[in-house]
Amino acid sequence: MKILLVQDYLRSGGTERQTLLLANAFAAAANDTTLLTFRPHGLLRESISAAVNCRTLQAFDTGLDWFAPGLIRSVIATAPDIVLCMGRMANCYAGTIQKRFPASAVIATMRTGKRLPWLFRRSLRSVRLVVANSRDSRDALVSDYSIAPEKISVIHNSLVFPPESSFVRNDTLRREQRAESTTTVLLCVAMFRPEKNQRELIEIVSTFPTDFDWQLWLAGDGAARSACEQLAAEKKLGARVKFFGLLRDPSPLYAAADIAVHASASESLSNFLIEAQAHGIPAVVYAAQGIAETFQPDRTGWVIARGDRAAFRSAIERLASETLEQRERRSAEARAYARTTFDATRQVAAYLELFQKLIAATDR
Repeated sequence: MKILLVQDYLRSGGTERQTLLLANAFAAAANDTTLLTFRPHGLLRESISAAVNCRTLQAFDTGLDWFAPGLIRSVIATAPDIVLCMGRMANCYAGTIQKRFPASAVIATMRTGKRLPWLFRRSLRSVRLVVANSRDSRDALVSDYSIAPEKISVIHNSLVFPPESSFVRNDTLRREQRAESTTTVLLCVAMFRPEKNQRELIEIVSTFPTDFDWQLWLAGDGAARSACEQLAAEKKLGARVKFFGLLRDPSPLYAAADIAVHASASESLSNFLIEAQAHGIPAVVYAAQGIAETFQPDRTGWVIARGDRAAFRSAIERLASETLEQRERRSAEARAYARTTFDATRQVAAYLELFQKLIAATDR
């Protein structure tokens, strides 16, 4: 099977990590796999398996995510059975690819909570199938964009950083950050974009009672980071709010944290919350698309109405006050749920089975 994955740029976001995981897994399963990017380089480029054919459209990095010179020529050269478009920019071109190559099965993907651009919406009506990464995303496709339910398949994201089979708490990192055994470490791993809303987390923790021992760890980078650092400084939280920057593998943070916190206003299925659950970390989050599918609501994660800071703070304090036995039981439940629901082998198999069905339908 000849599979072509299309992605604008290999930046460090969740979609890009899913793209690399799928490309490497498809190639490992003996499929002729090509990853086509618009822009060259990218932080994650070195993570591509040698078994994956790599093509880049821009001769040098223009910084333009939408610029795809020679896209059709590259698809012709690849002659794929399946074209899987990942990310907003690639999906904007999905409809054009399908019209030019009716014999190939072009698949669009829905993995964002943002309003879709017009070209993306047009592609949804032209492609053979749409893969949504959450049930909420599927419902949004039907209700907001009038896509027929039978044209949509739901395949959840995969665990990119599965934990070791035996969990070992990272006390070394906690000591380095001067977090005591009694300190409740809150963790958020996300790009610093306005919609990810790390500012809200800083606002919330600034209202904790003085006798509550806590730290907030923020991992990631982006345009909104400097404003968040300034806010933490203005609130005199410099010793408690830690900025770790962009990490290729945030697993050490997961192994050291106590509670995952997320205030994002735009999600489809949060990779961060999936990874946190797999490492046994309960979550307190604001409501957003797909959020409740990343954990077991009111058992391993709590969804808070947007803007209700008091309820958000209360849920954190309640979890922090649990006994060791309660924490271990909840942690084991979270790990079991995430490792089963988001197992990479299972998700990759679902994609390959879907591809085979589409090819068989095309050949009839």
